Amino acid sequence: MKKLPIGIDDFKKIITENYLYIDKTKYIYDLVDLGVPTFLSRPRRFGKSLTLSTLYYLFKGEKELFKDTFIYDKWEFKEYPIIRINLLDAVYDDIDRFKKSLTNIIRENAINYGIDLVEDDYKFAFSELVLKLSKRDKVVVLIDEYERPVLHNINNKRVAEKMRDILQDFYVIVKSKGQFIKFVFMTGITKFTKMGVFSSLNNLRDISISKQYSQMFGYTQQELEIHFNNYIEMTKDVLNLSRVDLLKKIKKYYNGFSFDGEQFVYNPYSVLNFFSEKKFSNYWFESGSPTFLYEYIKGKDITYDELTKVTVSELDFSTREIENARPRIFFIQSGYLTFKGIDKYNKYIIDYPNLEVKNSFSKLLLEANYDIREDILNNSEAIFKNAFFENNIDNVIDEIKRIIASVPYNLHKKEESYYHSLIYTILAASGLNVRAEELSFNGRSDLIVEFDNFLYVIELKKDKSPDFALEQIKEKGYYKPYVDKYDIYLIGININSDKKNIESFKVEKI
Repeated sequence: MKKLPIGIDDFKKIITENYLYIDKTKYIYDLVDLGVPTFLSRPRRFGKSLTLSTLYYLFKGEKELFKDTFIYDKWEFKEYPIIRINLLDAVYDDIDRFKKSLTNIIRENAINYGIDLVEDDYKFAFSELVLKLSKRDKVVVLIDEYERPVLHNINNKRVAEKMRDILQDFYVIVKSKGQFIKFVFMTGITKFTKMGVFSSLNNLRDISISKQYSQMFGYTQQELEIHFNNYIEMTKDVLNLSRVDLLKKIKKYYNGFSFDGEQFVYNPYSVLNFFSEKKFSNYWFESGSPTFLYEYIKGKDITYDELTKVTVSELDFSTREIENARPRIFFIQSGYLTFKGIDKYNKYIIDYPNLEVKNSFSKLLLEANYDIREDILNNSEAIFKNAFFENNIDNVIDEIKRIIASVPYNLHKKEESYYHSLIYTILAASGLNVRAEELSFNGRSDLIVEFDNFLYVIELKKDKSPDFALEQIKEKGYYKPYVDKYDIYLIGININSDKKNIESFKVEKI
């Protein structure tokens, strides 16, 4: 059985040391065939570095590594000089040190080919290396984490702008020396506008939301079931689940990422770790930078209604630089939100990709927006799940009240929508399948909670009786789309604006 390549992004190591490799070389073949400098953005840990490594060994001409892949009998395996730039290797906490680190990255590439560079300036050193390598053959340029210095300083706009100016100056070499270059591929997490870094690369093709390449990164359903079959069989026995039930649960936790609004893929990092550990956990989210995200969110007063069930257009990704863009644009590109469909106006509907991200991101929102620390939520997941399992709504409400009571007085707001957002985020942070403002025949319900065979329709009102809330649910028919699928309970909740918490509630079974 093939080993799981957790944290391994070197193609040669994966192939030669019996690690599992999902063949994506059909996409790479088409990519190179475009014949123009190409850019693609994807969230972290989605296989960008592995793809660049694959391209590296292709252009090195190492044919035997590709023996069992699509590209093996279609590629002219010839060695080209290659410049590999990974800005994770740069220093980006200081402008001058960043410039020097760029020069050092270029010098390391030169050393690999036995070339002595005269220039010390990062831009001129890059140009000199391209020219000297081109005497051997046309040059391949592979750039990973191309915008890392800007993202690292996203909470410091002044520094971020200076970093962008340096990168624009650096990347212009790709265009100015185009006649000496065979192929350019750039990857990163976010996209700069054509007025920024890309203004000097107006011939760069962006395939980030191209349908043709939407499944190039991540695992498709078919890839998961075929290539991980042995791991699926082992894991279902460990977790005492049927194959069907296990696949459904894996899909809820780790699928749901879409880069075109139509095709969906699994997060590869979470899938690999899940099959290794054989337990459901928030692997991808917890491997990232929650401190960085916390600082980004704090003070922006972000609520669920700004993040889910709203739409964005393709233009929204290219009109503002990332540090000035709406938070939802940054969250989409970094993987915390994703496309869930396309509406009749050709706009993308956005939402959380899956339970892993929804659960983890909600915890972060609770801390950043409401000062609800994780220790306050220590037992909440078990309490909520046991209460819903036993259909004990008293315990559900008591736990919600306890958490709301921990919010500092100065952070409370008067608006009813404040409590909608807070309660939704509490339930989502506890790992529940909660949906906000689900569209029905005559409007939108506040909250829908799906738990096993039960469905709870929740309506919140401020300083009004729970009966009033229940009447609205029944009058609007929020529950009607689900009558043949679940045992349905309606919950009306009254928020007391003086007490700043739930005062009363009422439950009815349909």
